[in-house]
Amino acid sequence: MSFDIRHDRTARCFETVVDGQPCELDYRLDGNVMTITHTGVPAPVEGRGIASALTLAAMQAARAEGWTVVPACAYAASWLRRHPEFADLRA
Repeated sequence: MSFDIRHDRTARCFETVVDGQPCELDYRLDGNVMTITHTGVPAPVEGRGIASALTLAAMQAARAEGWTVVPACAYAASWLRRHPEFADLRA
């Protein structure tokens, strides 16, 4: 499934809306280190791969920007363990 994910650099988040439900991945940026602090998908739209798509978008952005990543939220840490192709980004 494809989602229209927007990177809001000012608010430091990746976001999409699915069936009227706002979904987000929030992060902090310290120099070139992105710390993923929260991934949120409301219950009515859970189980559709939205959190995974948000995390993938964040990892792709980190790679493009030359950032390393600290997966401080449990979902992002679990996602990164399941996707070894992004292990080189771990701070």
